[in-house]
Amino acid sequence: MYSLIQIDKDIEDINCTVNYSLVDISYDVVVVGAGPAGSIAARYAAMAGARTLVIEEHAASGSPVQCTGMVSSKTLDVCDIEPGAWVYQKIKGAHIFSPEGSSISIGGEKVRAYVIDRTIFDRHLLQRAAEAGADVMMKTKAIGLGPELGPGPRSGNSRGKKVLEVITNGRRLDISAGVVIGADGVQGSIAWWSDLGQVRKLLSGVQIETAYDVENTDHVEVFLGTDVPGFFAWAVPLSENTARIGLCVDPARTHLSAYEHLKMFLQKNPRMKKRSGKGCSDMLVGCIPLGSQSRTVADGVIITGDAAGQVKPTSGGGVYMGALCAKIAGEVAAKAALSDDTSTVALMDYDRRWREVVGKELAVGMRIHKVFGRLGDEDFSELMRFFGEPEVLELINTYGDIDHPSILVGKLLAKAKGKKLLGMFRVALKAMVGRE
Repeated sequence: MYSLIQIDKDIEDINCTVNYSLVDISYDVVVVGAGPAGSIAARYAAMAGARTLVIEEHAASGSPVQCTGMVSSKTLDVCDIEPGAWVYQKIKGAHIFSPEGSSISIGGEKVRAYVIDRTIFDRHLLQRAAEAGADVMMKTKAIGLGPELGPGPRSGNSRGKKVLEVITNGRRLDISAGVVIGADGVQGSIAWWSDLGQVRKLLSGVQIETAYDVENTDHVEVFLGTDVPGFFAWAVPLSENTARIGLCVDPARTHLSAYEHLKMFLQKNPRMKKRSGKGCSDMLVGCIPLGSQSRTVADGVIITGDAAGQVKPTSGGGVYMGALCAKIAGEVAAKAALSDDTSTVALMDYDRRWREVVGKELAVGMRIHKVFGRLGDEDFSELMRFFGEPEVLELINTYGDIDHPSILVGKLLAKAKGKKLLGMFRVALKAMVGRE
């Protein structure tokens, strides 16, 4: 695996790997967006032999940060990266709090996740793409996408190239591409320009970095209840006295903003009142896409990562799923471009493969999310009592997997059979595995 080392100078070097004086340039694959999904897609396209370019509208990858900054241990494996100095904490479990304040603790001695510096993490992934042969253009914004005009195949299973119109350093530039990979996030334009639509649902989120009396630096804290409608709140430890505290809400279930909910959470939650400090050193505001796109390819276009809704509905994490799908995107895009067949039919290999890999987990996760959105505080309290039973805790600690919840849900449903559970909770468990 690749060891992450100090790379500030390397990042400066790759920011200018393209000759900006060129009026028109041509690539086999152009990736829009230099987040994790974009960098990984570019790396795999380049390794497959395609002339690859990554463009990013910001001055550096990883900025601005729009993430909790916690990734599962499997995420690093998928990204082929070993933990380094950019890891703030190793997470072994979680303290989960019910609406009335009771809690259970899950986990063990195994490291299940890492709290990281996402800025450095993203830049390492971009460096890996550059080392694989991809060119990089920073401060480059896509402003249009259309077919290339002029002679070339236009029918059957083959299509002509795409032209991506960009603004880079104040200059307009047309980039010709066999395949354009849209890894430009939930608010990106590639999917829209390609008539692939937008993700079905967006959660609104906010997070602050603030003083906090952390109980266990190797455990995150999760808060359930209708005070956080449609999702949950969290406290992620950075050190013994600092944490990232935030929440997400479903805008369809509240008339208040996520920021207003966070203020109330900090003011009213007994644990927050006792342990959190006043003010904050950093604040992030963003949104989480839920529900994968029904179509993720068009002639000469692939969308991946957040842009395709490849995000875990149970946790809101997108790096793991995005990395798995981005690898496939890069491989398929390169193969199609090099074979001069970039039609929808050819690129459907990507759509089929990524759904085979993560489609089931995304579907189960979406059912879990919908069920939790319907639970009241009494339902959450019963859920916590059920989870707190010794044999259930053993199941959670044995089979719990933040990236693959379907196995644990099946085990919980089997354990719940024959128990005297409230009707809503029984329906909830069945709905989680599609047996409602």
